[in-house]
Amino acid sequence: MMLSIQEYRDAFVAYLKNYNTPKDPRNLYDPIDYILSLGGKRLRPVLTLMSADIFNGNYKDALNAALSIEVFHNFSLVHDDIMDDAPLRRGKATVHEKWDVNTGILSGDAMLIMAYQLFENYQAAKFQDLAKLFSKTALEVCEGQQYDVDFETRNDVTIPEYLKMIEYKTAVLVGAAMKMGAIVAGASVDDQQHIYEFGRNLGIAFQLQDDYLDAFGNPKTFGKQVGGDIIENKKTYLYLKALAFSSEADKSKLQELFTVAPDSVEQKVAVVKRLFLESGAAEATQQAIKAYTDKAFSGLESLQISEPKKALLKAFGTNLMNRTV
Repeated sequence: MMLSIQEYRDAFVAYLKNYNTPKDPRNLYDPIDYILSLGGKRLRPVLTLMSADIFNGNYKDALNAALSIEVFHNFSLVHDDIMDDAPLRRGKATVHEKWDVNTGILSGDAMLIMAYQLFENYQAAKFQDLAKLFSKTALEVCEGQQYDVDFETRNDVTIPEYLKMIEYKTAVLVGAAMKMGAIVAGASVDDQQHIYEFGRNLGIAFQLQDDYLDAFGNPKTFGKQVGGDIIENKKTYLYLKALAFSSEADKSKLQELFTVAPDSVEQKVAVVKRLFLESGAAEATQQAIKAYTDKAFSGLESLQISEPKKALLKAFGTNLMNRTV
């Protein structure tokens, strides 16, 4: 019997509360409790629980794997925030702001170890499969983060390189979250791989949509500052497509807007958005989002699960892309 997204989320949050118990030294564990309790959509752990149920396992058996994914994800946020010198995370002070940078580094290290420790709740064969997948994914996330950092100072980033960066930085963790649920449920190796691909392609589509909404989203519903990527000179898919499609004059104008500090931020955002639209980059980005979403959905056909379960995964994907989950 499958649960609703909200029911999986509630079950996970209850489990997380139990995991977050005060421990000494407080300056190591309090920041961990803090970042883990800041909320967020808990999408990745929900996917792990859902995936276990999809393959006829018991979602409760997947709670430790789901928690591992969430602890790892939050660990990466703590360290990313230090690298970005970010003051806020989910509207609250970041760990290194609330405590200090050294605390953020050490608490983050502890979280990475705690994420591994959670696999100890599984029998040897599953422990090995989970840990292998986790190590591969965690390294890819680091690679994705490094590509992202490298791209800030490069003017020759290609579309394939950009897609690889978002795949490693974001999408592989979505795929791994789903595959972990399949591993816990004892799904076939084929099914494990198919559900991983579903999550990975959906993750790429989601990140591309994030790029798109950053420029063209509704400020009321998009959780971040609209135009934030443009202000920060982020070379997103939109930007790279605009460079590829624009005339030489528009191309150099766009490059100049992304290198020289503007007189007016509002004007910069407006001009860049106009170039995104006129060049056809906005439309090309929407086409890419659709292509990856379709790829994720067509991959479901290969899964050895019932049609209603396929429909459920499809509905989840649709809701995720409509930002309603």
